Amino acid sequence: MRILGLDYGSKTVGVAVSDPLQITAQALETIWRPRETKLRQTLARIDELCHQYEIEHIVIGYPLHMDGGMSDTAEKALAFRDMVVKRTGIEATMWDERLTTAAAGDILDEAGLKDRHERKAVIDQIAAGFILQEYLDRYGKNASRE
Repeated sequence: MRILGLDYGSKTVGVAVSDPLQITAQALETIWRPRETKLRQTLARIDELCHQYEIEHIVIGYPLHMDGGMSDTAEKALAFRDMVVKRTGIEATMWDERLTTAAAGDILDEAGLKDRHERKAVIDQIAAGFILQEYLDRYGKNASRE
């Protein structure tokens, strides 16, 4: 069984998946939508991925302020989590995602990817990979979850 990592944004959701042993995270795809409120197709795609990869748990990035306070985006991410759980029937954990997008940008800089459109296509899935990998590093396959 695998774990799915999601990086929720206003127009995209970055997706990453763990290996079957739940040791490593791999960036998978970016789900795009025309407007922030257009989530039906996004939720349908997440549900498809859950079935395809036999997902047993979902980790969603929690965009807190640097001081740990709630942001408007964090509240939207919580509402998104509720929709994902309702659609998939799979438990979802919120995970502090501070600086993951910056780290993903650093990776793209190191890879020499400068084109704005190409970066936009992959940065969210790389950030989802960071979110999921941090979760896997903390909990691993047999560790209890919070």
